[in-house]
Amino acid sequence: MSDLTANLGEFGFAGDDNVVPFQVEGLDVRGRAVQIGPMLDAILARHDYPVPVARLLAEAIALTVLLGTSLKFEGKFIVQTQGDGPVDLLVADFSTPDSLRAYARFDEERVKEAMEEGLTSPPDLLGSGILAFTIDQGAHMGRYQGIVEMDGSSLEDIAMVYFRQSEQIPTAVRLSVAELLDRDEAGKPRHRWRAGGLIAQFLPEAPERMRQPDLPGGDGDEGHEIEEDDNWTEARSLVATIDADELTDPHVGAERLLYRLFHERGVRVFEPQKVYDRCSCSRDKIAGVLRGLEAEEVDQGFEDGVITVTCEFCSQVYRYTAEEVETVRAEA
Repeated sequence: MSDLTANLGEFGFAGDDNVVPFQVEGLDVRGRAVQIGPMLDAILARHDYPVPVARLLAEAIALTVLLGTSLKFEGKFIVQTQGDGPVDLLVADFSTPDSLRAYARFDEERVKEAMEEGLTSPPDLLGSGILAFTIDQGAHMGRYQGIVEMDGSSLEDIAMVYFRQSEQIPTAVRLSVAELLDRDEAGKPRHRWRAGGLIAQFLPEAPERMRQPDLPGGDGDEGHEIEEDDNWTEARSLVATIDADELTDPHVGAERLLYRLFHERGVRVFEPQKVYDRCSCSRDKIAGVLRGLEAEEVDQGFEDGVITVTCEFCSQVYRYTAEEVETVRAEA
């Protein structure tokens, strides 16, 4: 039995589309790691996204899964960008305990121009705007939203700024996306998407050990000098050594990666959490939208006697005849 297998204990290897919680007791660090495969393929296959847009959405999906699976209540965690770049909207929506859907809106001509000019990094595609993290606990509970400016940084960096500003928890985030071109069991060429991510947070028993220097406030204010805790310095440095390929390589996996990083400090993994490609749209929910429309809006929606609504997330098509619409609106 290898040291890795012994450390995994009863859980074994989680594999794709499973979030692996972990703890490094020697460094006071907790976190989660994930590799996403078939679920990502299913989401991206519904839309004819240009490759740079698909990569960007895949990165947002990995980030949302890492953060959403930490929720301990029934609700939603939503990551959404709004910017002035060629990709003006990204939405990744996680519903507890295990369902995710995602969508990207983009200007086809602007994305094409960006690709021709080689301007396909996340800052190039997103432009200036905001990244919002929303926690929704349902109709009878308040919504919490943290907003971070998109300042030309990567999604990794923006997420870490969010935790520093809003949660005040020392946090390291790594994200990666890869395309695999190989052959299936029958020898036919195939294209697959993969995404991977890891989040590590410094959570010592003594809260005062989590203190960090303030972010610069402008006008020459460089913040207060506070010495970083040695344990967090070590953990953050170890996370920084991760190669992008390690996060997505199916032969590495989340557990092997964690062992490579932290085995000298005693890393321990917990029961993995499966995540699914599962949209929350339904015929009843669409009917609810129709009830809320003005009569003129409804009339304008008919084409050949039918109103057709397509879910932007999962591409499911819902059709309502005039008689069905009349019945639905009579229930309002």
